[in-house]
Amino acid sequence: MTSDRAGQPAQLSDLVDVPQLVSSYYVLTPDPEDVDQQVAFGTSGHRGSSLKTSFNEQHILATTQAIVDYRREQGVDGPLFLGADTHALSGPAWTTAIEVLVAAGVTVLVDSQDGVVPTPAVSHAILRANRGKDLGAKGPAAGRRLADGIVVTPSHNPPGDGGFKYNPPHGGPADSDATKVIAAAANDYLRRGLDGVGRTPFARAITQVGRYDFLGTYVDDLPSVLDIDAIRDAGVRIGADPLGGAAVHYWEAIAERHRLDLTVVNPVVDPTWRFMTLDWDGKIRMDCSSPSAMASLVARKDEYDIATGNDADSDRHGIVTPDGGLMNPNHYLAVAIQYLYGGARPGWRSERIGKTLVSSSMIDRVAADLGKELWEVPVGFKWFVPGLLDGSVGFGGEESAGASFLRTDGTVWTTDKDGIILALLASEIQAKTGRSPSEHYADLVAAHGDPAYARIDAPADREQKARLSSLSPDAVTAESVAGEPITAKLTEAPGNGAAVGGLKVTTESAWFAARPSGTEDVYKIYAESFRGPEHLAQVQADAKALVDDVLGG
Repeated sequence: MTSDRAGQPAQLSDLVDVPQLVSSYYVLTPDPEDVDQQVAFGTSGHRGSSLKTSFNEQHILATTQAIVDYRREQGVDGPLFLGADTHALSGPAWTTAIEVLVAAGVTVLVDSQDGVVPTPAVSHAILRANRGKDLGAKGPAAGRRLADGIVVTPSHNPPGDGGFKYNPPHGGPADSDATKVIAAAANDYLRRGLDGVGRTPFARAITQVGRYDFLGTYVDDLPSVLDIDAIRDAGVRIGADPLGGAAVHYWEAIAERHRLDLTVVNPVVDPTWRFMTLDWDGKIRMDCSSPSAMASLVARKDEYDIATGNDADSDRHGIVTPDGGLMNPNHYLAVAIQYLYGGARPGWRSERIGKTLVSSSMIDRVAADLGKELWEVPVGFKWFVPGLLDGSVGFGGEESAGASFLRTDGTVWTTDKDGIILALLASEIQAKTGRSPSEHYADLVAAHGDPAYARIDAPADREQKARLSSLSPDAVTAESVAGEPITAKLTEAPGNGAAVGGLKVTTESAWFAARPSGTEDVYKIYAESFRGPEHLAQVQADAKALVDDVLGG
């Protein structure tokens, strides 16, 4: 249910107690037998809160040692790039990680200016370090000096949360084969009272780390992935809001180094995020795809040709135009794909367009119109990594406003989500076409129809969520949804045959997908209809009834 305070400025009572949050990180001890207090990797690493004893010093000590063990087993003997965002728990966890990594003899590279580092800058650094090296070899291989990385971030989560994710040598999020091993080893360390976890006191450890210019290297390389000259020459007026996150100094540097008419709308960094407007549920959340969280920037849309927002680690994007306000993420993904594959990147050899199976079917229609292959994968950006790495997938995007794409020469840029280049692409589109991304989406609607898209949550306990994640198509006996015959029942993604961890059902003009939440006792229903909002509501109702029937059976 939407809060009546959604989109309103945060009040004092909404703010997290930062001293309590940080002290709890060090003081509270997790129960290794309590599943809610164990290390658990979702699609973007381990997340939790020190106040709930789900993100504490013991978790990070154990997880970092588990990563050390894993990279050693995989023969990863090069430097580890360590980044972090602006969440209050990111600093303490960053410190803890350095203590363990240095004790293990790992060459750790941190920011040369002691600044925060966005997720895409870490992915960019890993790929640059590993350029020309064989990433496919298995097992120990001394001399390869492959690099990997850790990003300390819970992404767009509320200020009270912490997050910790591992990016192996391919530069993208670790896949489930890796995270299962790491999580199991970390929980084993917790059960053994951290026996076997090495640690060097931080005062000594910090003197043994190396330095890397994440900001300068990333910002200077942007012309290889975007037409920066066109943006500058067209005089596109850009308003960039880092939402208090890791991109704040990156946007300042982009404006200065590339001489763009770019204003950092809000340069304030505050671990309470007191300057935010509240998200749909009345919580502070740095979700740049949410109209409620982005309300203050949307209110200034007429001041800029393109206004953009990023979440705390800059792996997501929000696009605001004077004529359309905040664009729905699905709408912008479709526009970006149409633009990039429609002639803007002649150097690409890619014939594949990557999307998650809960992203809009507008992308399917755009891909068909372009004559390109649609590569539909489960939820999670990790599925796009192989295609981006070898250049076979030019663009990979997911419904939650995360995407990345290739350099102009068709080689890999990042294999993790990059909200900065997606934000700048909106300005390139404006500069090269003279029209806003929202105007381009209106063209797509005229050509392909106007889909209604939404996501709702429904209650589900742990047993029901487990049942949903392991469904077979045969479990669905219904023959129609919202008055239309079912055309497909999918529990595996069409693009790569991987399990979707749920169910997707399609009809001629609509679809829904149901997936269990990794952090809450709910399952998520994504749905879309090309027959309008009323038909969408019917799809949602039928979807909930269908899934509840399956879960109750």
